[in-house]
Amino acid sequence: MKLSNHIHYLGVNDRKKHLFENNWPLPNGISYNSYLISDVHSALIDTLEYGSHPKYLQKITQILDGKPLDYIIVNHVEPDHAGMIAEILRYYPQSKVVGNNRTHKLLRSYFGFSDNLLEVNDCSEVDLGSHKLEFVMTPWVHWPETMMTYDTVSQTLFSCDAFGSFGALDGGIFDDEIDFDRFYLDEMLRYYSNIVGKYSLMVQKAFSKLAGIPLKTICPSHGPLWRTNPMKVVGLYDKWSKHKADEGVVVVFASMYGHAEELADIIARKIAERGLKQIRIYDVSKTHSSYILRDIWRYKGVILGSCAYNNGMHPMMLHLCNELEVSAPKDKIFSLFGSCGWNGGGIKSLQSFVATTGWEEATSPVEIMGALDAEKELLCDSLAQEMVTKIFSHSDD
Repeated sequence: MKLSNHIHYLGVNDRKKHLFENNWPLPNGISYNSYLISDVHSALIDTLEYGSHPKYLQKITQILDGKPLDYIIVNHVEPDHAGMIAEILRYYPQSKVVGNNRTHKLLRSYFGFSDNLLEVNDCSEVDLGSHKLEFVMTPWVHWPETMMTYDTVSQTLFSCDAFGSFGALDGGIFDDEIDFDRFYLDEMLRYYSNIVGKYSLMVQKAFSKLAGIPLKTICPSHGPLWRTNPMKVVGLYDKWSKHKADEGVVVVFASMYGHAEELADIIARKIAERGLKQIRIYDVSKTHSSYILRDIWRYKGVILGSCAYNNGMHPMMLHLCNELEVSAPKDKIFSLFGSCGWNGGGIKSLQSFVATTGWEEATSPVEIMGALDAEKELLCDSLAQEMVTKIFSHSDD
């Protein structure tokens, strides 16, 4: 498929892989996006995961129609981007492999490459004829060697993992061919919060480098391409990387015998009675952490609750806290609750975790021993009231 006279889309959908990076569920699959510019000189921008497209090399050969492949541009060395480089070099051994200093170091360690390496930096340009490529170094978005490639003529940004998304492309490739808000927004936020979110500061640094550069088309390595409204996806990534969140609350619980779950439902009901409509409740033992992280990134409020387990929090809540520590969402308002029978520990462990986050506490924790009664329910009501008040008071943040 052509993006323009010389720019070809060579992406493929992977609906067979169950876990991205053997960790994140892919219920809707994922796309690997590769691009070929066939000009006076030719350039392949990123490849695919090895074996994901049996006709990939055939398509490259058909497009080039007897011409050599002059450049293989490596925006990112992770195997879902660079997995086919060795195969392509067997067909086109004279191709120059383009990357920065860190790129080539990683390529040597992964593939043993030492010949035909062209090192670039922020000031470099590769002239293809009627297309001229410049490079934007974007380290730690999300590996240290990550970069973007910009065609100054078509004003197309090949953005690597930035602006990417989970989800296969079901017929529609471009933003004007899909119902983005319905089918891709949630998966883009899940991708951001779990893959890129930890490096939000570096995303903002990348934005500072891109400031003033006209963008007619954005071509990421995963997910839809943006040709009609590229500033929409720029705005989303800008919002998420600044940790700006919507009015809402995520209630997450870990429960063995239902008491912590009962507290979660009561707290959520009390919150709804006070006018906050965006409420999500998750059982951390049943919902993969990537979905919970997505909504924690989306909403301002976070309420974590755990039963006591071996004098600490439940192991599945501990796993979520570990993931939160890695992804590091900021500027949240939190509350804690817990249940116990003969001894506590869940609340204490949760307090140790939130002490590392810098989040703002809405009110003191609520810990219930034994069964719920009217007096204990009042504590849940108070927690809900304080949480809603705090969220609404931060509505302009």
